[in-house]
Amino acid sequence: MNGDFITSNGGLPPELQTLVNNFHDQIGSYNSPSYNETQLRRDFLDKFIKILGWDVDNEKAYAESFREVIHEDRIRIAGQSKAPDYCIQSNGGRLFYIEAKKPSVNIQYDSAPAFQIRRYGWTAKMPVCLLTDFHEFSVYDTGIKPKDADDAAVARIFYCRYDELDAHNPKYADYPTNWDFINNLFSKEAVFKGSLEKFRTSNKKREPRRLTRLFWKT
Repeated sequence: MNGDFITSNGGLPPELQTLVNNFHDQIGSYNSPSYNETQLRRDFLDKFIKILGWDVDNEKAYAESFREVIHEDRIRIAGQSKAPDYCIQSNGGRLFYIEAKKPSVNIQYDSAPAFQIRRYGWTAKMPVCLLTDFHEFSVYDTGIKPKDADDAAVARIFYCRYDELDAHNPKYADYPTNWDFINNLFSKEAVFKGSLEKFRTSNKKREPRRLTRLFWKT
């Protein structure tokens, strides 16, 4: 752990704890197929990205090319236009994508959304991207070329559920909680301290990797 490490002191930010509590209280409704992705983004993910320090609503009124969060960005893949749900950028340079799914999607095992976010990140030459429905959080090394036959675990470097954000993951002993891992990779403060570049340079020799489930809260 170095001086650039951002610590939560073992707890969640109050705003994030509120989101976790709200999701838990109505989890049956949120996991229903009728609860859609747009609702999830407004109820949870916009707020989650704000907690990471990014200006989701462009409150600073930056010019469009310099706003920090692009909603439904545009990227060309195999001659077709695709729209990643969130593109986080700085000074016009795209940093990473966040792809949203409704909570009824099984992010841990469904290979389709994993392939989708990996292909977005690979095409945009991003080092790492986040896939989430707030119920689950998966981080992918998008420097590994995706293949149609890959299952959801290939190139996944991190996974946890919403109720594990405040738990310690033994795979990442340097981080007190799963939230600390996410925050130290994707928060505005961490990115400006070079987290993405550090990840890129530490993973120059890339090969498909699988992350097996290390723990499960009961």
